[in-house]
Amino acid sequence: MATITFKGTEIHTAGALPDVGSQAPDFKLTSGNLTDKTLADYKGKKVILNVFPSIDTGTCAASVRTFNQKAAALENTAVLCISKDLPFAQARFCAAEGISNVETLSEYKDTNFSDAYRLSVVDGPLEGLLSRAVIVIGEDGTIKYTEQVAEIANEPNYDNALAALA
Repeated sequence: MATITFKGTEIHTAGALPDVGSQAPDFKLTSGNLTDKTLADYKGKKVILNVFPSIDTGTCAASVRTFNQKAAALENTAVLCISKDLPFAQARFCAAEGISNVETLSEYKDTNFSDAYRLSVVDGPLEGLLSRAVIVIGEDGTIKYTEQVAEIANEPNYDNALAALA
């Protein structure tokens, strides 16, 4: 278990994020058009996994907006914004916000993504949702950077995540 906080109160995730330098675990998530996406779909690209509890919260929405803005300048990089929100809610948010440089993916069907990356919140008021984390995967499929955001109400360190792409 990893310990994080929610508005200052201790909560826990299913475990520590995968180690930097390790091979990124595969996953299956659902895209906005209800097709499955796996890590193999991004083979040969750098991948940023922007993981959060729900796109319907201010901090989560801010992370999607910020990565969308920064992703416009990134070459050969896919920015995947991942939550348990339904694909319909993710699409509605992106359409309303003019989000077009990131891809939203949902883990509403099963938990193979959160199990592999140990991202589920296991207690407290957010139990069952994904924790806030950023994972950067290199073109070779290895993990280059991880951040389990210590206070789930805070935004991730965008600069450190983007620096790991170099």
